[in-house]
Amino acid sequence: MSVQKLAIEGGVAVRGTPFPTRHLFGDEEKQAAVRLFDEAIQSGNAFGYGGADEQAFEKEFAAVMGGGFADGVNGGTTAVFAALGALQLEAGSEVVVSPITDPGGVMPVAMLNCVPVFADADPRTYHMSAASLASVVTPRTRAVVVAHIAGEPADMDGILAVAKQHHLKVVEDCAQSHGTRYKGQLTGTLGDIAAFSTMSGKHMATAAQGGVVFTRHEELHWKGRQFADRGKPFGLTPPPGNVMAGLNLNLNDLSAAVGRVQLKKLPSIVQRRHDGGEAVKQGLAGVEGVALGWQEPGSYCTYWFLRVALDLPRLTVSKACFCAALAAEGIPSMVAYRHIQAEAPWFRERKQRWCPWLFRDRVTQEPAFPGAIAATDMQFNIPFHENYGPVEIRDIVEALSKVARAYRR
Repeated sequence: MSVQKLAIEGGVAVRGTPFPTRHLFGDEEKQAAVRLFDEAIQSGNAFGYGGADEQAFEKEFAAVMGGGFADGVNGGTTAVFAALGALQLEAGSEVVVSPITDPGGVMPVAMLNCVPVFADADPRTYHMSAASLASVVTPRTRAVVVAHIAGEPADMDGILAVAKQHHLKVVEDCAQSHGTRYKGQLTGTLGDIAAFSTMSGKHMATAAQGGVVFTRHEELHWKGRQFADRGKPFGLTPPPGNVMAGLNLNLNDLSAAVGRVQLKKLPSIVQRRHDGGEAVKQGLAGVEGVALGWQEPGSYCTYWFLRVALDLPRLTVSKACFCAALAAEGIPSMVAYRHIQAEAPWFRERKQRWCPWLFRDRVTQEPAFPGAIAATDMQFNIPFHENYGPVEIRDIVEALSKVARAYRR
């Protein structure tokens, strides 16, 4: 096969038009909001939180998860915060966290006066490896927060085995993994408790921001609800008065009304993301030097973005040059997903003069994580959503193949 001249060298680009926008919200979400305002105007009573729409949203979310308990909160970060709050960890407890993740998946540990300890990544993925988790567990470790990045599941069999051995609670951070499955089980149902983000960039949204804490353990659910609403005495046999210190992390009925519409759309969103990502994977089969990144066996991925792995020894250029050529072909990318939180100033410089930095002898990790660094050095991301159709899939595959062929050793 002849090698086509790259657009970056004066050739014709694979794609000359912008990719389609997502159109996440439609008239159904608008009408749900209008209904709530109409009811408030007619009754004279303002809508708030914890009302009929939020209660219905929580029940419907739990049903989507196959049963359990859901609590709507005001963000994905606060969902992680509330999930950890439900565990009622002693100050100074160590919590192992994922190496490559949003800061919102790590900062809640510190905000709870616990010590974040980073596991390294499997270099084939952006995920914590079970072996690295085992290597950082100490007698003070009490929990682990596992992030499922990019709509792909982490190695839950291995992680759960380590957690069971050391009696650790497992929090799943499912901000990017709505509808993702690991060996047939939904992410969010494998650990003790889970946190979801429902901000407008995720698979589904409760308007601009929001989140959900989900668990199948009723006691954890009530503790999480208490923590997320200033210690109000929620529960089966609630005592009088506020029962623990907590913040107001509540969702609201307007966001929940939008979320209820989105939940109905979620199965289709998940399916289209899965099918589109798998089509790209299949389209790249046999193309030397480039492929979608390795995934755990038994994964059903819902592709929050496409994680692309380069076999750089087989290519004549760097990752940055490869991505520049890809951009010239009309395919945007994120060259570096270097969200290694141990490298971030907030963690490295420890400027906030409150716990857990008082436990200085136990916050000693340096930002040297070879697996995470290798994963981010050898891989890059392509934006992706459910509104990409066959033409977009074709163009992504064609452009990746074209650039890989041109730069093949």
